[in-house]
Amino acid sequence: MNSIDPGTTLVLGAKGKTGSRIVRRLEAIGVTVRIGSRSANPAFDWNDESNWDECMDGIGTVYISYAPDLAMPGATDSIRSLVAKAKAAGVKKLVLLSGRGEEEAQACERIVAEGGIDWTVVRASWFNQNFSEGAFIDMVLQGNITLPENSVPEPFVDADDIADVAFAAMTQSGHSGEIYEVTGPRLMTLEQVAEEISAACGRTVAYTPVPHDAFIAGLTASGAPEDVVWMLDYLFATVLDGRNEYLTDGVQRAIGRPPKDFSDYARSVASSGMWDLPKAI
Repeated sequence: MNSIDPGTTLVLGAKGKTGSRIVRRLEAIGVTVRIGSRSANPAFDWNDESNWDECMDGIGTVYISYAPDLAMPGATDSIRSLVAKAKAAGVKKLVLLSGRGEEEAQACERIVAEGGIDWTVVRASWFNQNFSEGAFIDMVLQGNITLPENSVPEPFVDADDIADVAFAAMTQSGHSGEIYEVTGPRLMTLEQVAEEISAACGRTVAYTPVPHDAFIAGLTASGAPEDVVWMLDYLFATVLDGRNEYLTDGVQRAIGRPPKDFSDYARSVASSGMWDLPKAI
């Protein structure tokens, strides 16, 4: 595959797990990056289209990470509007982070594919980094991953692998019109995740299953944002039903190497000190 110039690249969700990694990769090779977030200038807000044209001005490539999830009501309307504005602005390439096993996300994929712009889709589900940079890190620090009862194994995928695939789609030829469904190299239950984290950080981190309704009620009572509560309710009630209980070759096919194993991820996070308990004063 040959290198291509993505032009000035707009990274939506640039402060998130995948977006931040993509920004670092692009800047490392000298690509001009426009940060797509509410705190940037110009600001990008999925709930306010008033600045979208300004954000798109002069952009060659757009990485689309919809917050909090493409399964959210209204996501298809937002993606349709974004694609139309991108086409009007002369954007040449769209790379969409999509949800594995989500019918609503696949509807958004079709909008991107039919938008008249070169495109690539990276389809993923549960990230390894949910336990170190996301909603569950506090549970790990407390030594108790308290989540809805579920024994269905999931092929957790590393955010670095997702970023590498998206980065390749932006900067190399040969990825046009591809859907890369990415997974880790093995299926894991939440109990196995807890065991791997325990082994990596040298202390017990247990998985404590709780009834789904009790988990959502507790999340709501804790003051979690309404869209986060909705997303976790949807993901645990719907996506973790076995539909994603298989491995794919998306990482290997896109970038020519196997995906990172969860144990490698866990050891890396443990060595960084991110899971260290606060020292008593």
